[in-house]
Amino acid sequence: MSSEKRYTVLSLYTGAGGLDLGFEAAGFDCRAAVEVDQDCVATLRANRAWPVIDRSVHEVSSADLLRTADLEPGEVDILIGGPPCQPFSKAGYWASGDARRLDDPRADTVAAYLRVLRDTRPRAFLMENVAGLAFKGKDEGLRLIQSTLESINRATGTQYQASLLVLNAAELGVPQARERAFLIGARDGTAFGTIEATHRLPVDDVQGRLNLDGALQPFLTAWDALWDLQDDDSPDLKPRGKWADLLASVPEGTNYLYFTDRGRGPPLFGWRRRYWNFLLKLAKDQPSWTLTAQPGPATGPFHWKNRRLSARELCRLQTMPDGYRVLGSLNSVQRQVGNAVPSALAELLGLAIRQRLLGDTRVADLTPTLLPRRQLRIPPPEPAVPVPLKYLQLKGTHSPHPGTGKGRGALRRELAAGVVD
Repeated sequence: MSSEKRYTVLSLYTGAGGLDLGFEAAGFDCRAAVEVDQDCVATLRANRAWPVIDRSVHEVSSADLLRTADLEPGEVDILIGGPPCQPFSKAGYWASGDARRLDDPRADTVAAYLRVLRDTRPRAFLMENVAGLAFKGKDEGLRLIQSTLESINRATGTQYQASLLVLNAAELGVPQARERAFLIGARDGTAFGTIEATHRLPVDDVQGRLNLDGALQPFLTAWDALWDLQDDDSPDLKPRGKWADLLASVPEGTNYLYFTDRGRGPPLFGWRRRYWNFLLKLAKDQPSWTLTAQPGPATGPFHWKNRRLSARELCRLQTMPDGYRVLGSLNSVQRQVGNAVPSALAELLGLAIRQRLLGDTRVADLTPTLLPRRQLRIPPPEPAVPVPLKYLQLKGTHSPHPGTGKGRGALRRELAAGVVD
């Protein structure tokens, strides 16, 4: 794209730059970014010359943002960002219930994004969030956004409409199963449309049968992303905590459920009594599980070499460019990368926006350049070691989880609320 037109981006809630790196690869230039987290700010400034405003979006006027970008209202090609909308996530929904989600002050992050949209009037916008924004029957957040867009249109003469896409990154070639929601729209009202899967996942989640659709490419795997990095023996990557010595007994691609009465190992835990990524380990021949932003000592995914993932490996699984360095401690790196959008997924969306909403006829191929290359041979799984003696004392009969809303956590919340005696 060096000799071609570069499109302009305003970036809110930029984080470590996952979205922006993808749009950069798709032919966009970040003219101003707003990010308050100082570790993220350090990462952005160490890697790119993007103008970064290191304050809360609530403290940055739209005029200041445009002045930093050296742009006028209406000149911006696209506004991008992922407001941290915990009230619209599944966890936030169950914690606060239907009506209270929109009362959560964290929802103001969406209002700030829409305020900038109104004031800058970009040709297009992309808002990223967790897929919980689109829960069927729990869509008051989405309805609020759409009604606000209608108000903006009445006030400014624009025709913004939002197309909602819920995408699994692995189905689009990213070596990580990660589901996110995107709201995409154009100032002239042009509909974005849909993005069809290009890669097939190994198992159809609904029917439990192999997906053999010949029109789709095989998914890219954790091995495709990490094959040349697996021998990192840094002490910082050693597992820690109470369950560290059990990790080597977990087979690739499984988690603690292997050690239940429905698994193949000795029954050390009750079925579904732990969180899903407890002792979760990558498999070489599958996409990575979703990277988490706030892992505990036993929270995966872990490497098949029985260690934590390195900073570079985390970036590889998020398809960030190899030369991009996320700064900070490993926990800080994991938080920054875990909160990011896979850059190759953002690149695909950027290319599609150029083609569909910005009228760029030069875009014919939507294949992201940031995807890893497929490796011709995947080695066999690493052998699991016998369970250490100190854990075998847990062997016995363990009751399964009683079901949604019936576990110990739900009971504690009910007791705290005075629902039960």
